[in-house]
Amino acid sequence: MLRDSHAFSGFSVNDLAMAKDFYANTLGLVVTEEHGMLALNLPGGNHVLLYPKSNHAPATFTVLNFPVESVEKTVDSLSHHGVRFEMYDEPGMKTDARGICRGEGGPVIAWFRDPAGNILSILEEQ
Repeated sequence: MLRDSHAFSGFSVNDLAMAKDFYANTLGLVVTEEHGMLALNLPGGNHVLLYPKSNHAPATFTVLNFPVESVEKTVDSLSHHGVRFEMYDEPGMKTDARGICRGEGGPVIAWFRDPAGNILSILEEQ
C-alpha cells in the first residue's frame, strides 16, 4: 500500500532557530524552513523533518546517522566547530578519549547531540 510513498523521518526540537543554526552552520547541511518546521535536505534527495515541540524531550537513541569516509577526520572537523562527542564505557560500547567507538563487529562510530539533546552519529562507511 505504501510501497511507492517517499517516506521520511522526523523528530522534535525545542528551539527551531538554534536547530537551524546547528544543522546549517555547524554541520553544513542544506536546511529549509516552511510552515514553522525545518527540513534537512540530505544528499540523494532524502530529507528529515524537524518540528518544534514545547514539551520536547531529547531522544534517548540515535535519531540520525551520517555515513562518512573517516570518523577520525570528521570528529576532528566537527570538534573544531564546537561539537562535543559522547563518551560511553559500557560492555560492547566503549569510546576512546575522542569519543570514537571501535566496537567488535560494529562500525567505527561516534555519537554527539544537537542543541535539543537528540543523539546523532557519524559512522565509517564500509
